[in-house]
Amino acid sequence: MLPKHEILDCTLRDGGYYTNWDFTQDLVCRYFAAVNSIPEITYVEIGYRSLPMKEYLGEYFYCPAHVMQLAREKCPDKKIAIMLNEKSTRLEDLNTLLYPCEGYIDMIRLAVDPVNIERASRLAREIISRGFEVGLNVMYMSKWIVDDAFLAKLRDVDTNYLTLVDSYGSVYPQEVKDAFNKVKSTTNIPLGFHGHNNLELALANSLAALDNGCNIVDVTITGMGRGAGNLKTELLLTCLDSKENNSFNYNGLTSIISEFEKLQKVYEWGTSLPYMISGAFSLPQKDVMSWISKKRYTPKSIINALQNHKDQQPDNQNVPILNLESIADTVVIVGGGANSKRHAHALKIFCKKNPSTVLIHAGSRHISDFSDLGNNKQFVCLLGSEGYKMKDSLQSQKIANHIFIIEPSPRLMGTIIPIEIENQTYELKEITLFNDYPDSLLTIAFQLAALMAAKTVYLFGLDGYDTGTGNHMLEVEQENQFLLDAFQKTEKILTSLTPTRYQNVHEISIYSLI
Repeated sequence: MLPKHEILDCTLRDGGYYTNWDFTQDLVCRYFAAVNSIPEITYVEIGYRSLPMKEYLGEYFYCPAHVMQLAREKCPDKKIAIMLNEKSTRLEDLNTLLYPCEGYIDMIRLAVDPVNIERASRLAREIISRGFEVGLNVMYMSKWIVDDAFLAKLRDVDTNYLTLVDSYGSVYPQEVKDAFNKVKSTTNIPLGFHGHNNLELALANSLAALDNGCNIVDVTITGMGRGAGNLKTELLLTCLDSKENNSFNYNGLTSIISEFEKLQKVYEWGTSLPYMISGAFSLPQKDVMSWISKKRYTPKSIINALQNHKDQQPDNQNVPILNLESIADTVVIVGGGANSKRHAHALKIFCKKNPSTVLIHAGSRHISDFSDLGNNKQFVCLLGSEGYKMKDSLQSQKIANHIFIIEPSPRLMGTIIPIEIENQTYELKEITLFNDYPDSLLTIAFQLAALMAAKTVYLFGLDGYDTGTGNHMLEVEQENQFLLDAFQKTEKILTSLTPTRYQNVHEISIYSLI
């Protein structure tokens, strides 16, 4: 029999990293009904309370009063919690953040970087004085648990709960046991555990925590949570039912699990080789999640970047710096949209009539459609493992006259270049046009066009995205729009030869030029 413990379900808060903290009201109401029907769950953490941010973040990142009221009404048998990011919260912010919580919220949790533990303790004391319970979620436990100086600081911490957060999903059950024993020898504060599932040890680590005096464990429905996700609510409850003979009623879980499984098919949380590597070596989870969710980088590219990080090297390959010997009067930047293939025949006619026109491919997707252009120079912008995508077809493509361009070193994702094009690959010396988005194919293409001092820059196949595309494509579209606007501020007028959804871009038809 395990010691007395409580369970905190933080699905909406941690799962919001995938949905940008937007959930349909129908799903939320079903979720609240489900967790309220499960007596083993004590706390329901519904999201963050935050000051206004410059980017869009959804309803459960701010938890306005109507959200808290809904949670209170739908979960009358539970304690309701919200989280503050300690790094962006000061004492003078508490009136704004906490006044609307009165009457709805029972516990305020603070996400705490260990270096800010003393500042977090001061916040905790003030929040407690306002009548709330407080929990400090101290991140990066795999790093601070071996720091005796930090552990000594815990003696002076004021809080109701101190939660050890396995931010990287990197610890093992024996390390959890040792960590809890160390912290218990330092403080009498009730302890919690928040496990990530990079190495699929969230359950084993949580059970080890409970076996060694943990008072409260964090869980999420289907494990929905940042990066590789968290301990599944349904898995812990099943294990505790077996271990403690609780006679748990599973009916309340079945319908809500199926709803979150639908979301999982869209957002694909859960562990994978990149998350396993990042967990095993305590590498940055935020970066890995961004790389995976944008779907810009292949698993091979992500693993290459993690390997470089693990080996503490800035990049894994050196290539010569591009030295342009001539300029171009007209440049066509070829994007990866469907219109590139649909209208390729027209662009080839245009290029054959204008042999001095240079093609700059923003990626390798459509270079095979233009491989029979013998007289026009062609540059291909590569990023991460972009070049590797075309490896299987390199033998059949006429690319002897192509020049492949990558961003300046050190490169975010490292470098993966097929041996077939190593002697044709160069890096830009620097990015001077933009400070933002250096790891973008469009950035490389615009920088190259600027180096060529092109008088006319056409766009071809930069289609934009349908409104129904996912968040990761919306983010790429916003990035591209920023780059298009910024390039035109350099007094270069951009004209698209194919239909485009991007704003502020003049359009003419490729067919009007041939």
